[in-house]
Amino acid sequence: MKINTALRHASCLAMLGSLLLAGSVQAQSEDTECIAPAKPGGGYDLTCRLAANGLEETGLIDQPMMVTYMPGGIGAVAYNHLNGVRTDDSNLIVAASTGAAVNLALKKFGDYSGDEVRWLGALGVDYGAIVVNADAPWENLDDLMSDIQDKPGEIAFGAGGTVGSQDWMKAALTAKAADVSPQKLRYVAFEGGGEALAALLGNHIQVFTGDLSELKSQLESGKIRVLASLSEERMGGPFADIPTAAEQGYDVQWPIWRGYYMGPDVSEETYSAWVERLKALSEDPKFAELRKARGLFPMSRFGDDFDQYVQQQIANFTSLAQEVGLSQ
Repeated sequence: MKINTALRHASCLAMLGSLLLAGSVQAQSEDTECIAPAKPGGGYDLTCRLAANGLEETGLIDQPMMVTYMPGGIGAVAYNHLNGVRTDDSNLIVAASTGAAVNLALKKFGDYSGDEVRWLGALGVDYGAIVVNADAPWENLDDLMSDIQDKPGEIAFGAGGTVGSQDWMKAALTAKAADVSPQKLRYVAFEGGGEALAALLGNHIQVFTGDLSELKSQLESGKIRVLASLSEERMGGPFADIPTAAEQGYDVQWPIWRGYYMGPDVSEETYSAWVERLKALSEDPKFAELRKARGLFPMSRFGDDFDQYVQQQIANFTSLAQEVGLSQ
């Protein structure tokens, strides 16, 4: 009897501990918000929706998360807004990606550096892609590279970012792989991948250097042709038939993490709670399905590990910018 009583007590304590642990990763009852630093339809929109849908469906937030669009400066407006207005908002996260690290390396976020926000974590990784219209004259990457070599200024590249942005760097590295100076490219900048993809479909540009995850619906509809993914190896699922640039003989790779940051003045308790919340989300089987449905691939970096990763990327991109001919 004493043994049974002890076991019951131990069981109750274990259950209580589990409940307390679950409570530690529950969001506050107040409304939460994710800022997407671009117009609807692009990668930042996808990143916010990933968190919003995932946190709600797994029960890690009590109320639906609001997604707010804040285009401008390819992330600069949102970064400055967080640093200048909502520095300690405990319910606000902002979507970020490799592009944010690029822009910070190029000093495109004003006076702010990469260590002036709290980097929370990354929930997935995407890869760059070289995309053309379904009726474009280029059937493969070799065809496009040949024309880039012969007439680089006659082919309009476009993407969600200005010269120096990560999408421009994809185009620049593509040109370099064809032994063409990136300065000779004709490049059109847009506010986000959704706007750039619409321009491609409208024949306002000929080549879109976007991200694989942005392309799933258009790929399934047959409206676009993806000449290459900028990944180490072919991706699975809807992208299984897309060859990499490397397998076509061009050493161009561009991974894009999808993550989040918070204001610089949030409390350590708030920051830690959000880090644990995102960790819990990444480990939930429901989230794996959500991530897969959005064309993303696994990546789990959180807290200090993620912060160090971003800071190293900023340093690396500073060197890369010089390599591809940027004066900054």
